[in-house]
Amino acid sequence: MKVVAVSQRVDVWPERNECRDALDQQLILFIASCGGLAVPVPNFVEKPDLLRQWLDTLQPKAIILSGGNDIGQCNERYMTECKLLEYAERCQLPVLGICRGMQMMGVWAGAQLKAVTGHVRSRHHIVGDIRGEVNSFHNFSLIDMPDDYAVLAKSEDGEIEAICHQLLPWEGWMWHPERESEFSKEDIQRFVKLIDG
Repeated sequence: MKVVAVSQRVDVWPERNECRDALDQQLILFIASCGGLAVPVPNFVEKPDLLRQWLDTLQPKAIILSGGNDIGQCNERYMTECKLLEYAERCQLPVLGICRGMQMMGVWAGAQLKAVTGHVRSRHHIVGDIRGEVNSFHNFSLIDMPDDYAVLAKSEDGEIEAICHQLLPWEGWMWHPERESEFSKEDIQRFVKLIDG
């Protein structure tokens, strides 16, 4: 199994005075169905240099930027994911951005976001290099394509639903493969191809 480092959402519990890193268990199962061993990445807010040491020790074969939290809600997560993308770029590692993760890839590369409607708790068809019906759980979408990226799919209303880097083995999907009642064979095949090169 290939080790896959996975970023985590931040859940705030004020009644317990806690900030918790969290990851949907279904995402762990999706990664396992693709031949990967998911290792959740802690959000190193106090000592960001620890993340570099952690990654050097773990030596992941791929990185997933998971969904959850809108960009701007959690600075510790934002900084962690910036460091993950820097590491992946330097080491030429495959990256899959899921929902917020795809937005993060775009923002990190200079794109901007806009609010969208009709994309929360819904399903829609996508067209382009990737086609089919996907789930949707997002309030924001990329306005434009950052440099070195290409559009892989758009929704029926014209929003960018999937992207790929033209030089690096990086893809972003606005849908959540882990939230399907049965994992899509196409999603599994795309992720396996991404991490296998």
